[in-house]
Amino acid sequence: MEPVIIVGAGPAGLALSLALARHEVPTVVLDQSTGPDEERWARTVVLREDTAALAARLAGTGFTRGGTRLTGVRSLRRRQEVAAHTFDEALPAPLHLPQHALTRALREALDREPLARLVPGTRLEEIEQDGNGVTARTSTSGGSASTGAPGPSGGAGTATWHGSHLVGCDGPRSTVRKLLDIRFPGRTAVERHAVAAVRCTLPFAGEEILHRNPPWRGSGTEVTARPLPGDRWRIDWLLPPGGELVTPEALVARVRATLAGWTDGTTPPYELLDTGVHTVHHRLARRWRAGRVLLAGDAAHLLGALGTPAVDEGLRDAGNLAWKLALVRHGHAGQPLLDSYQEERRAVVASRLRAADQSLPILRGASPLRPLLPGSARGHEALYSDGHIGRGPLGAPPAHLHSPLTPAPAHPGAGAEVGVGDLVTDVPVTAEDGSTVRLRDRLGRTALLVLLVAPGTGVWDRRHWMTAGVMPRLAEAVAALPQPAELLVTETYPGAAAHTVLLVRPDGHLALALSGVDESRLRAAARTVCGADTGAREEAARPAR
Repeated sequence: MEPVIIVGAGPAGLALSLALARHEVPTVVLDQSTGPDEERWARTVVLREDTAALAARLAGTGFTRGGTRLTGVRSLRRRQEVAAHTFDEALPAPLHLPQHALTRALREALDREPLARLVPGTRLEEIEQDGNGVTARTSTSGGSASTGAPGPSGGAGTATWHGSHLVGCDGPRSTVRKLLDIRFPGRTAVERHAVAAVRCTLPFAGEEILHRNPPWRGSGTEVTARPLPGDRWRIDWLLPPGGELVTPEALVARVRATLAGWTDGTTPPYELLDTGVHTVHHRLARRWRAGRVLLAGDAAHLLGALGTPAVDEGLRDAGNLAWKLALVRHGHAGQPLLDSYQEERRAVVASRLRAADQSLPILRGASPLRPLLPGSARGHEALYSDGHIGRGPLGAPPAHLHSPLTPAPAHPGAGAEVGVGDLVTDVPVTAEDGSTVRLRDRLGRTALLVLLVAPGTGVWDRRHWMTAGVMPRLAEAVAALPQPAELLVTETYPGAAAHTVLLVRPDGHLALALSGVDESRLRAAARTVCGADTGAREEAARPAR
């Protein structure tokens, strides 16, 4: 079986390779670098509940030891606390960790995966494609290839790779995007931050700190601090526009003034671990697909102002694309299914970019709308913190209610109470083999998930309830679906009544909620989810008989 060629071995490329392996699709990852990421404590990522769970499924849960689960977010303005948000079941805690810890865990998982091959020191030069596949020509800058998927052809210093598809995960300066001649419009240097990682004891107990207009001199107008393991902190200072040069002396002065301001007025003992300048760009590729070649991660989008997730969105690209490519590769769907990847993911990122662009002028004081915000401090705090907290248009998990893969409801509002289009709630479920697992543990495979809400099944042996009530009929309906599907049972699901049947996509988005078993609508919905034809939407919309 020909592999999917992935160009780039950052978080998005590594995650996509591992996700495709879970779908039994081989990959070859072409990496221009010759080794793992340099250890940089000032270069970190924040993973939300869904992307942290995705990374854990792909790399194993051990990678979380390299990060810190935030306990909350505290917003300060001058010396006053404006708001404090505690993470709990209603507001799940994000994971903050160095990017090198994430990529290291993904690389180690890739080394153990027989269906994946990582080829370092490989630079892409040319792409050709036709109706049967993609050919990539590369040059070699050194390094050795690991064993795994089929190797290339070519002479010394060059190679030719053949695959069914190619995905460019090769970053902001993407060679894949340039070879496809896809425009990458947007704004440069939307925000610039001076960044330092320090080892120090601060009085915030695992909280993220958003501090606007701190009262001491030398810290600028905004400071953000996030905890890391071992009493480490990443601290960001918003720089004024104009490209101010950040000298080592000026950065140390910021560190000392900020640490003193957050303690008792005297700079506490600290160790400076790493420094840098982080520039946020906002860009969005015009197209994310050109035939059998697609874009993902920073090659497709750049964002990050006001706490909007960046690496998060690259991982979501990988989760969205992997199952669609797998269905196509295994013959369960046609190439048009891949169009929905661009339609769904590009819409989510575009929405975040619009929200940030609308909020920035208000927060930075350059908009005539600023005086119109009610209770200005509270209104500004919400705009400022939503992306960091993970709510609202800046930070809430993506939803695909209006996707072409979401079956039309039988009547307006149907499914709203259980969140059709949203990511599923991670409830305990019983699998067909009788084991009890979490719902998220069953994601990331080629099969659709069909979940029956059946109160009381937890207290009965599976052999009794599998032959009772609606179960035989539902099991028969699931077995007859044209796409692979797995039947699961749960005692309860938020907003769902007894005997509700839920259809869940492999990436965890809820596609359909049925009241009882309706074989024809379930079959039509499964076809719609897999992009079979537009007529399935109409069939799924007909009321149950």
